[in-house]
Amino acid sequence: MMPEKNISPQIPFRYRNFDSPTGVTRETAKKLAERLGVDETQVIHLALHELAVKILPQYEQDDGPLSAAQVRQIKKLAPSVKKKSVRSSLLEPENI
Repeated sequence: MMPEKNISPQIPFRYRNFDSPTGVTRETAKKLAERLGVDETQVIHLALHELAVKILPQYEQDDGPLSAAQVRQIKKLAPSVKKKSVRSSLLEPENI
């Protein structure tokens, strides 16, 4: 990784010369802004937010899978339930 040097809070942004899967023209951004009732900068923020929600985890990372000891402890503390079988159906049998 490159060392961080005086990182500016702003980044340069260049529109594409034509719309593609990796970028849009300014004309497209203007149409989006007009349709959404916001300015072009807000369109960029909305697009980045939608991408972040789609790609990045939206929850705090946990400690991973439970250990065997944790599973045993849960089973020990959980109430025991007798196994039951289903003897009826929600659907009527065809041949009665």
